[in-house]
Amino acid sequence: MDSADKFETATLGGGCFWCTEAVFDELNGVVKVESGYSGGDVANPTYEQVCTGRTGHAETVQVVFNPGVISYEDILRIFFTTHDPTTLNRQGNDLGTQYRSVIFYHDEAQKRTAERIIKEITEKKIWDDPIVTQVSPFQSFYRAEEYHQDYFANNPNHGYCRVVIAPKLAKFRKTYHDRLK
Repeated sequence: MDSADKFETATLGGGCFWCTEAVFDELNGVVKVESGYSGGDVANPTYEQVCTGRTGHAETVQVVFNPGVISYEDILRIFFTTHDPTTLNRQGNDLGTQYRSVIFYHDEAQKRTAERIIKEITEKKIWDDPIVTQVSPFQSFYRAEEYHQDYFANNPNHGYCRVVIAPKLAKFRKTYHDRLK
């Protein structure tokens, strides 16, 4: 058995992929995170096309992880506490369907897990408003342009990184310090 056979993939849209990628890059058990586009009807879209909101794609990340170290359930719990899953087609000032909260499940087990975690988080009343995260079947993932990959790590002094991503990461690191690489 190839060692890669034990890895699983989660495809998640939590607003800007720069933020989502930065969070999952730091988690123990995560092998690789790539920013890209999923859920649309245009093959190989560009960032400029996705930004129009007309391709149907969401900015997503593909998280390849070792389920022996971190479970899909924990990936989703972290996902739901590091973005606002209660705002439709929006994260902060980022507005449009490309910024929607969405889980693209890769099999029926992931679908059932996503639905169960949404129910769990709803019952715990972590968020005041209802969760609007879509749970949709995975169809394709188009890797974003190279300059989007590891954006925060490569551009920590960029204004968006300092104002939006850095505070989000600080909160994440404090909350999940025992789960970091």
